[in-house]
Parts: sequence; structure tokens; C-alpha cells
Amino acid sequence: MLNKRWFQLGIGVLIAILIIKFFLEIDHIFKPLGIILGAIFVPLLAGGILFYITEPLQRLLEKKLRFPRWGSILAIIIVLIGVIFVAVSWVAPYLTKQITLLINNIPWLFKEVTNQVNFVLNNRENFPEQVTKAINDFLASLQDVAVVTSKFVVDLISALINGALLLILIPFFYIFMLKDHEKFRPKVYNVFSGSTREWVKDTLEDINDVVRGYVQGQMLVSAILATLMFIGYSIIGLDYALLLCVLAFFLNMVPFIGPWLAFIPAFFIGLVNDPMQALWVCIITLLVNQIDSNFVTPNVMSKSLDVHPLTVITVILAAGNIAGFVGILLGVPIYAVIKVVVISIYDRRKKIKTYAKEDV
Repeated sequence: MLNKRWFQLGIGVLIAILIIKFFLEIDHIFKPLGIILGAIFVPLLAGGILFYITEPLQRLLEKKLRFPRWGSILAIIIVLIGVIFVAVSWVAPYLTKQITLLINNIPWLFKEVTNQVNFVLNNRENFPEQVTKAINDFLASLQDVAVVTSKFVVDLISALINGALLLILIPFFYIFMLKDHEKFRPKVYNVFSGSTREWVKDTLEDINDVVRGYVQGQMLVSAILATLMFIGYSIIGLDYALLLCVLAFFLNMVPFIGPWLAFIPAFFIGLVNDPMQALWVCIITLLVNQIDSNFVTPNVMSKSLDVHPLTVITVILAAGNIAGFVGILLGVPIYAVIKVVVISIYDRRKKIKTYAKEDV
């Protein structure tokens, strides 16, 4: 029985549960470490995202154009400064104008939404029974929705404030990643020797490929979706089109759920202006998501992640309940990394068994 796979798996799960319980009971020992990791998390994450975005450019400069390391870093920084300058010069004035207009129109928007809600409440007896029941159920759960939404907004604002306070650390992490990223993996796998060293080296390479593919692919997908939405919103004359599409760019980094989160404010702004415009927002969102599901994501992300859509949604929901907005943002790549490690361990175990049988 000791050699049965199910028995070994059960023992492994029990040991893992005991280890987790042990760590939870002595959390006071690890609390300072958690504080330190929390302090560097935001700049490390932002620096890592910037590194993977610009890493193809660095490879192009060093391998194709024969730039030295310091030259490629300097060129990338100049390019980033140029992009920021162009964005601030061209986009920022229009974006600032839309934000100011939105702030000035908040009382009017709130009044219009209130009028729409009052109209529905006053006439719900005239609606079909199923519609009336749906409205009553929605009103009954409205408080819970408001609490969850408020907590999400508070967590997001808190994360943004902490990120702004630590913003000065991002360039340091980013520059050191550009300078020494090739030294990180050797420091890990050189600790081992023989076949174990090669296995650790290959596993780290696979993890790096998955993370690189996810970051670069998700950024490209988000940019494409935001651009398509901006074109559609501009055609129908939706107010705050650029502001809504900037929001959509960041929300689209959350797979599957992000595009629908970006749809909600656009729908309500369209509904306040004209119900027909809200219908066009629905049509544009549906078309963009169909283009994304059938053309963009399969071609961009298929080589970086091999994860079923249902698994992605489950991971996002579970990670969101565990770690809030950070969990939603990082749940899928962490799952992909864990999957790579598990597959690598399984493949190595099979090879060891094969070699053992050949020796016998």
C-alpha cells in the first residue's frame, strides 16, 4: 500500500496541511518578513512588468544591433521618456478635460440615475412577473453588492496610494533587472549539480517563458481591446470615450472578467445620455469581446498559457476571495507558474522511474 500513488498523494497533502498550520501558528515570527515583502512588492511588480515589456527591445538592441549592456539600458530609458512625453503632451490634456467634465457632471449623472431607478420602482407592478421578481431580488441584494463594491474600491484606492508612495523605487528595480536579469537564474541552479542542476535550470527557463509570455501577451491584448473600444465609442459619440478606454486598458489585464468590468461604467454613461446609445455600447462590447475570444487572445496568448477558460475564471474568483484585487491581478500567472513546476516535477519523476527500470 505504501507504493500506491493515491496513498503517497494523501500523505503529501496531509504534510502540506500540517506545514501550513505550523506557519500560521507562528506567524509572529514571519510578520517582519511579511512587512518587508509588502513594502517592496509594488515596485518589484511594476519593475518586473516594465522589464518584460521592454525585454524584446533590449534583445533586439544587444543581439541584432550589437549594443553594449549600458547602451541598451540608456536607449530603453530614452525611449520610455519619449513615450511618456508624447503621452503627456498629446493625451493628457484631452484626458484631463474629460476627467474635469466628468467631475462637473457627477451631480447630473447621479440625478439621472436616480430618476431611472425611481421610474423602474414606481412602475414595477406593470412589468411581467419575472421582471418584477428579478427587480425585487436585485434590490434585496443591493446592499451586499454595495458593500462588496465599496470594499473593492477602497482596496484599489489604497493600493494606488501605496504604489504612488513607493513610485520612486520602481526605476531602481527596473534598471537592476535590465542590468542583471541574466544573473538571477544561474545563482539558483548553480547551487545544485549534475542532472538536478539541469532540471532546475530548465524549470526556471520554463517559468521565465511563461511569465514573459503572459505579461507581454496580456499587455498587447489590453492595448488592442482598448483601441477597438475607443474606435467604437468615438463612432457612437459616447462621452468620456478616452477616459473609459484608459480604464478598460488596465481592467482588461484581468482575463475574462476585466472587459465586463470596463463595460459597466460605459453602459451607465450611455444609458444616462440615451438608451439607444447604451444599446450601442452593449453591441460594441459584445463585438470587441467576440473579436478578442476568437482572434486576439487565441493568437497572442496560446503560446504563453495553456489554461482552460473555466480554470481561469475559477482561479480569478478564488484568488480574489483570498487576496482581493492583488489576487485577481496575479492569480492566473501564479497558477500558470505552479502548473509549470508541477508538470516539471512529474516529468522528472517519470524519467527517474524510466532510468531505474533500465538499470534493473
